[in-house]
Amino acid sequence: MNKIFLILALSLTLFAKSELYDCTKIFEERKGELILELERIDEQEQALNALKEATTELLTKKEAKLSEKETRLNAHEADLKKREAEVTEKLKKTQELLTELQELKMNKISQVYSKMKAQSAADILSKLEAAEAAKILTTLKPKSLAQILSKMDTKKASEMTEMMSKIEK
Repeated sequence: MNKIFLILALSLTLFAKSELYDCTKIFEERKGELILELERIDEQEQALNALKEATTELLTKKEAKLSEKETRLNAHEADLKKREAEVTEKLKKTQELLTELQELKMNKISQVYSKMKAQSAADILSKLEAAEAAKILTTLKPKSLAQILSKMDTKKASEMTEMMSKIEK
């Protein structure tokens, strides 16, 4: 019986060794596949990291360009606002000068008409456009105005009076 038992133990040991050998062989083959898979994953990870770095660098460059453009636009906007303020100020001064010139011109015209004889002034003003004549008449002193209107045709005088009432000083 010992012999049978010994033979049986030997055959089990041989069987276990052959099975162990097969498992080791399978693990070794699988180990190679796993190493190849790990290398492939590592390559993909490196490519992904390179892409990430390139994207980050590109984004940083774009942000820098955008910031530079924004700075230039802000400076340009400030310059435009400054110019606009200057132009507005010049326009205001020009408008004031124009108004002053118009007042001087009207004062001079007023002086001329007030020094004329009432009949001569009435004849000239009657021939002017009604709006222009009314502007001139509004600059005259009441006494001169009354004398000139009294020398005008009544219809023309009433038309002038109506227009003068509509003129804003």
